[in-house]
Amino acid sequence: MYYYYPYQYPVYPPSPAYTPQSPFQPHPRSYPPVDVKIFESSVKSFRLLMEQGSRLLDRLGDLDFARKVMSAAQQGKKAEVDRLIRTVGLKVHVETQFTPSGVIFELTSHPDPTAPASCCTLRVSMKWGH
Repeated sequence: MYYYYPYQYPVYPPSPAYTPQSPFQPHPRSYPPVDVKIFESSVKSFRLLMEQGSRLLDRLGDLDFARKVMSAAQQGKKAEVDRLIRTVGLKVHVETQFTPSGVIFELTSHPDPTAPASCCTLRVSMKWGH
C-alpha cells in the first residue's frame, strides 16, 4: 500500500541552520598572550646557522677541497666526507648525505640544555652531477 502526499511542499518548513537567537552561537576564541622569548632565541640560533653555512660554502668554493669531497663521496667513503667537512671547523653539527647527482648538508643548532631538541635546522641542497 502506497501513501500519496498531494502537496508539493514539505509538511514542516525547514528550520534555519543559524539564527541570531540560537543558543549555539560560537564563543569568541581566546588566545594566550604572545611570548617572543623562544622565537627570539630561534632567530639568534638561525643567524649562527646562516653564518656557519656561509663558512661551509666558502670552503666548498675552494676547488681543491671540493674535488676531495666529491671524490670521497663518489667512492662511497662517508667517513672521509665527514672528516673533510669537520676540517672546516664549524661550530654547529653537520649531517651530510650524498648521491651521484647531489649533496645535502644539514646544519643543526646545538640544543638548549633546558630543551630536549634543537630549535633550528638549515638544509643546504646542491647539485653536483647529472
